[in-house]
Amino acid sequence: MLIALVIIIAFVFIFAMAGIKIIRPYEKGVVERLGKFNRIGESGLQFIIPLFERMTKVDMREQVIDVPPQEVITNDNVVVSVDAIIYYQVTDAYMVLYNISMFQDAAVKLAQTNLRNVIGELELDQTLTSREMINTKLREVLDDATDSWGVKVSRVEIKRIDPPQDITDAMSRQMKSERIKRAVILEAQGIKESEITKAEGKKQAWILDAQGKAEAVRLEAEARKFQLSTEAEGQAEAIYKVFESIHKGKATDDVIAIKYLEALKDISNGKASKIFLPLEASGILGSIGAIGEMFNKKEQEQKEEK
Repeated sequence: MLIALVIIIAFVFIFAMAGIKIIRPYEKGVVERLGKFNRIGESGLQFIIPLFERMTKVDMREQVIDVPPQEVITNDNVVVSVDAIIYYQVTDAYMVLYNISMFQDAAVKLAQTNLRNVIGELELDQTLTSREMINTKLREVLDDATDSWGVKVSRVEIKRIDPPQDITDAMSRQMKSERIKRAVILEAQGIKESEITKAEGKKQAWILDAQGKAEAVRLEAEARKFQLSTEAEGQAEAIYKVFESIHKGKATDDVIAIKYLEALKDISNGKASKIFLPLEASGILGSIGAIGEMFNKKEQEQKEEK
């Protein structure tokens, strides 16, 4: 009797333990009762009825599927090897269990098929330079297809696009030629810019030299003008003072005539071939003639007295 009781207790304990399920924070539990969907168990401690209920845990984290390499023909009939990575996340635990069987295999086949379709519309050069566009198209196609499976495709990344070896060699030679071409163009542009800079420098130097000479001529002319103006002002002032002294001293016409003679002496210093006299000088010269006649008269009278 005691043994039977122990067996019953052990059976109840095992039965109870079988009904205890622990669901982690990133999981959800799909509970079936007698083969029919019953409920979704959230994270934490959950209880099911053993033998009558069964729980399937679904990982709700973002996961990665590696699409193996496959050969794809481009629009210009070049065979390339392409592989990719798919990032997805389950959004509905019920749909991912009941709407699709072997989801990962289905996603891989779907990605391979659409890779052929997308790359088949592009030429080789476009395929190699349009990875972002290919990724976007693949993601949109896969996301639409997996929406009814309760899965969200967040990203699709092309890992490698490998053209045949002969195409790779040709592309390498082309790239080398392009680099040499760019180097030659840059060198020519550098020489051109250098010559332009030199020409601009010479032009600027000539302009500055001409401006310097013009400035020197202008300054010299201003200096000459200032000199002549100063000399003229000095002569005018001297003449004014002489004139003023003569008038203050109440000089006679004879004295004025003598001053004119002194001036004529300075004027006719041998350097001038012609002498221009002012109009009023005729009266003064007449006075000078009169003075000469007066001296002649006096000499004659002295001779007669003797």
